[in-house]
Amino acid sequence: MIISTALKFALAVACSSLALGIEAAVVPLDLNNFPSLLDATLAELRYGLDFGLYTSVNLTTVFIERIKEVTNDLRPVTEINPDALSIAAKMDAEREEKKTVGDLHGIPVLIEDNMATLDKMNTTAGSYALVGAVPKEESTVVAKLRKAGAIILGKTNMSEWGATRSVNTTNGWSAYGGQTKGAYFPGQDPWGSSSGSAVASSIGLAWASLGTETDGSLWTTASANNVVAIKPTVGLTSRYMVIPVSERQDSVGPIARTVKDAAYLLAAIAGRDTKDTRERFTPDFPFEDGKLPSYVAACKKDGLRGKRIGVLRHPFGTSAQGTKETKFMYKEFSAALETLASAGAVIVRDIDLPGEALLSANNRYHHSVSWYADLKGVLGRYYLELLQTNPANVKSLKDVVQFTHPHPKEEYPTRDTEMWDAALQSPYDNNSAKTRESRRRLRDYGVYDGVIGALQNSTLDAIAVPTTMMPRTPAVIGSPFISVPLGKLPHSTSVILDEFGALNVTAPNAPFGLNFLGTFWGEETLIEIAYAFEQETMAREKIHPYIEPRTEMRDVVGKQ
Repeated sequence: MIISTALKFALAVACSSLALGIEAAVVPLDLNNFPSLLDATLAELRYGLDFGLYTSVNLTTVFIERIKEVTNDLRPVTEINPDALSIAAKMDAEREEKKTVGDLHGIPVLIEDNMATLDKMNTTAGSYALVGAVPKEESTVVAKLRKAGAIILGKTNMSEWGATRSVNTTNGWSAYGGQTKGAYFPGQDPWGSSSGSAVASSIGLAWASLGTETDGSLWTTASANNVVAIKPTVGLTSRYMVIPVSERQDSVGPIARTVKDAAYLLAAIAGRDTKDTRERFTPDFPFEDGKLPSYVAACKKDGLRGKRIGVLRHPFGTSAQGTKETKFMYKEFSAALETLASAGAVIVRDIDLPGEALLSANNRYHHSVSWYADLKGVLGRYYLELLQTNPANVKSLKDVVQFTHPHPKEEYPTRDTEMWDAALQSPYDNNSAKTRESRRRLRDYGVYDGVIGALQNSTLDAIAVPTTMMPRTPAVIGSPFISVPLGKLPHSTSVILDEFGALNVTAPNAPFGLNFLGTFWGEETLIEIAYAFEQETMAREKIHPYIEPRTEMRDVVGKQ
């Protein structure tokens, strides 16, 4: 009996749904009706792979073609793995032999260009100072992705050195990768230093991607690019051989198009790592024998039922006052609160974070002391000194500055080194008593008078915050959050340039998101809340990019 393609895909849907624990999806009617890669989920990609409708080679090929389509306009990817197709062929052979190793087997993933790989790709943090440098080991998060069967498709562009070089530059620019732009309006500022990963995930240049958060790099870029991002509790994901910014604040997190896919990616990379010597600066790891919560199982449609969700006293500073854009976002946020309540959540209003005011009042001094000590001390200790080959011979921040100034492609002094210069001039390092005192105060503001204190004092499961009004405390203390799409600015929105005069900060169709803030190691609860909210709103599907790649699975299947 000949089985039609449509029937084959129907069987794939049913069986893959059972394997991945998902609900049944709409079944394509013919070979030309594959899921659109702009929105394709892990479950949908697995349908075709598991039932031979296409191969990992096909999937990798189509993603490579999509990357090439938008490179000139958006520049989200700095390098494509030259071995990606051969790795995909190996994954296909293993699938044929029924030797798949997990949910991500043969699935292409992009990683930010600050995560070390031992392959033919560079790890540069966007700087020519690290082109050709080879690390002694791969980053643990990359090793975990490989173990889970993922194909490392390439490296994504980022704000050079994690946006630590200067404020006199643009988001998403690096000397090595050029200027990343968002896909939702012309000249879009992509925000956050994980810009390439967010843009790539948003328009389907891979299944999902990894980014990093120190102080806003995940939530800002997720919000601006209509994707989901999870910033894990600092220490839940390894920072080993990830080019550092901070001893205490760096965290590697997933960026995906849906909450469930972000949960799958988090599950693949989470866990304690004895190689991560910064572990001593994080909260005590609470999970015994490596037994982590089931982040994917937390994706339940009734996940909001009974959850107590706090709302800040003035979520937009002064309620609905301000610009017309602010008023519009306040209206959307208010509607989101109604959605949360209608799905069974208890909304607790007028939550105060007195530590935020203290952070602002003392930020100029205490945060600067801590920040400059980190910039001066961590780059050499946690990365540069661990390179096995180092063509530029950069072993410290001072070396990097001396390399950057004369290099023609680093665009100095148009893009200066203000923050680095200030760090090198600071009299304090990570071992200074003054640095320890500043960090103690910052942590007190963030824990007792910030998010953690508010969660405990009002018995909350999470705090809901518009991304435009995100508090600083999660960054300072290392607590987790999840960012989900919420809405887009209307056609009447004014186009506003950034201070550098190069990118449009906002314009009609600009996406914005909603953040859920939680307690240390509370990712499971945050995912539960965010997934249920996502299913109620499906906000991402209502926001469309102005530019997207056109190559789809139908263009490569049967042609290789």
